[in-house]
Amino acid sequence: MATTADFRNGMCLDIDGQYFFIIEFLHVKPGKGPAFVRTKLRNVATGRVLDKTWNSGVKVEEVRIERRPYQFLYKDEMGYNFMHPETFEQISIPGDSIEGVQFLKDGDMVEAMVHAESETVLTCELPAHVVLRVTYTEPGIKGDTATNALKPATLETGAEVRVPLFIQNDELIEIDTRDGSYIGRVKE
Repeated sequence: MATTADFRNGMCLDIDGQYFFIIEFLHVKPGKGPAFVRTKLRNVATGRVLDKTWNSGVKVEEVRIERRPYQFLYKDEMGYNFMHPETFEQISIPGDSIEGVQFLKDGDMVEAMVHAESETVLTCELPAHVVLRVTYTEPGIKGDTATNALKPATLETGAEVRVPLFIQNDELIEIDTRDGSYIGRVKE
């Protein structure tokens, strides 16, 4: 059991049988009345964000989470299959539990949040930035660069992103996996 004084970003709580990560929190001590804690929580299962206010000193159920590295092997009808690089243990994770799954390619390393007691995988995160090859994009039109124009491009994983007009087929680009935005070109 933890109290509101123990809150920190990334902490996982069990609220009514559902798991929530603390995105942000704020201790408030008003001039009148008791202190309280205002939090933003993200539901692990649905990804929904909700605001919750707690009285100061309230006890909450903390969930012990371990972060473990896994390497992506392949995808099948069971989900996405990963292997732990040190123990060679293999696990299968459903696609909706993986953030940025459309940018996942064979051999990529991810970080899985695992419930310590039940050994179940809660979520799985890709690195913030990945380098991928452009497999197809329309050629840019010369003289069409007066504005900050973007065009669609298909990546080697099948994901489609918006890139600047000067990007050509078979180029390596860096992508932000959190929102799918173009960051820059990568030299080979």
